Amino acid sequence: MTLVDTVRRFNRSYTQRIGALDESFLGTGRPLGASRLLFEVGPDGAAVRDLRERLDLDSGYLTRLLSRLADDGLVDVRPDPADRRRRLVTLTAVGQTAYRELDERSERKARGLLEPLTERQRARLDEALGTADLLIRAATVHLRVVDPVSDAARTALGEYYAELGRRFPGGFAPEPRDDGADALRAPGGAFLVATSDGAPVACGGVRRLDDSTGEIKRMWVAPDWRGAGLGARLLRRLEDEARRLGYARAVLDTNRALTEAIAMYGRAGYREIEPYSRDNPYAEVFFEKPLV
Repeated sequence: MTLVDTVRRFNRSYTQRIGALDESFLGTGRPLGASRLLFEVGPDGAAVRDLRERLDLDSGYLTRLLSRLADDGLVDVRPDPADRRRRLVTLTAVGQTAYRELDERSERKARGLLEPLTERQRARLDEALGTADLLIRAATVHLRVVDPVSDAARTALGEYYAELGRRFPGGFAPEPRDDGADALRAPGGAFLVATSDGAPVACGGVRRLDDSTGEIKRMWVAPDWRGAGLGARLLRRLEDEARRLGYARAVLDTNRALTEAIAMYGRAGYREIEPYSRDNPYAEVFFEKPLV
């Protein structure tokens, strides 16, 4: 049996056992799609744009699902007072009750599935599902070129700077937010952000060092996403962007405290070189890789 066969068999088995095929998911009177959307709106509400990004739904289908929930008196959809171009979704009082009922029924269903298993079986399932969830999410992240001062980029870079501050022996003082942003835009550069469920989980950029060389900068992967191959995928995409921009060589620098990154660069074919710049006071190790 191939891996594709295994994934397909798991999909068939799991969707049947959790009731995804039922017209009334968990006996709520609503199918799975509408129930999941109700759960994602949640007690705090959400923007339509965020729901579309988080659930990766077609705009037309999302609109139809929201219309159904609104017709059932479960949600209100109104323009955002702070930005009339955005629409906000909130649960009505009836929707709040439906949300709590859905949450409770989902909890009971999960407990029922686990009930026949021994403690050892539950531990195995916990580990297996955690690994499967991480790898499936890693395979389906959205990796896009964005403006380096966009909200997604700022969020990712904020996490990146915070981690450097924790890991560098003497801490880390980030550059001003917009410093160097122009270099990470076309025509000489690009900035990438990976998102999952609408949230940034990785980022990195490439900028011009000279006519034939692109420098990879600000590469970061969220700690709980490491080990899933996302860093290597991001690095390959940055190299592709560097080629697209006309660079024949990629270089980068890093700090010795970032041991996982150094190991990844080595696996990706980078070799250590003499310092090519003294601009970064935190740089201790320098690498290069031909791109042609």
